[in-house]
Amino acid sequence: MTAADLEIERRGAVMWIRFNRPHRLNAITPNMRRELLTAFQDLASDTTVRVVILRGNGRGFCAGLDIVELQDQPQDSGANVHLPDVIKAMRACPQPIISAVHGPACGGGFAFALASDVRIAGESARMNDAFVRLGVSGAEMGVSYFLPRIVGLTIASELMLTGRFIDADHALKVGLVSEVVPDDELDDAARALAEEMLAVAPLALRKTKEILTTSLAVTELDEALAIEDQAQLECIQGPDFEEGLRAFREKRQPNFGSFVPSPRHHDTR
Repeated sequence: MTAADLEIERRGAVMWIRFNRPHRLNAITPNMRRELLTAFQDLASDTTVRVVILRGNGRGFCAGLDIVELQDQPQDSGANVHLPDVIKAMRACPQPIISAVHGPACGGGFAFALASDVRIAGESARMNDAFVRLGVSGAEMGVSYFLPRIVGLTIASELMLTGRFIDADHALKVGLVSEVVPDDELDDAARALAEEMLAVAPLALRKTKEILTTSLAVTELDEALAIEDQAQLECIQGPDFEEGLRAFREKRQPNFGSFVPSPRHHDTR
């Protein structure tokens, strides 16, 4: 599927979602927001897609809101209203999301990267919480939720209170990204990571993302353990557990099947 501001491509069980406004460094428009929201909401019920890769066309990942277009919108147009809904849809979709970041990832683009499950960076990546430089709070689109959990309060405070850019090497040092590669190898690195995820049993992959997301809101160990136990029970009752055990005993790669809900699994998203 190709839309004006977004490209969506299926490659087997991997969906590539590309921001497609390279002439504006993929700055966010109302149309892009709507297309992103629809794409991630549709993924909630799609069992054929198992991994999502989020990418930018051209010289950057996503430069944040298109301020020029935003200024042209009527004050009551609500052009921004659903941006937090995109973040919620990203976390609600059961597929892991890999953000492959190169060039600028600013403001809303930074927020999209933070809401992903894994971030890898090209050497040109430069990220910042641009909101605070526009005269508004730096706490927007879930940045104040995700960033301290990823890099800790001190680094998060520094970035959010100043709008300072963080480059790829520094992002790797503080754990904001898991890998840095040359820009021309970024697609290959994202694809290789996706392939490792595809080697995992489909139900186990979905349940692991689900529990990681849920555990972010848990404050008690007992609650986290109970959530994990329930997920493990669902996986054990699923079709791939016995195959995983056999493959381990036989010292071979497992041959996992397609996603099939376990008898106790109810996907309500």
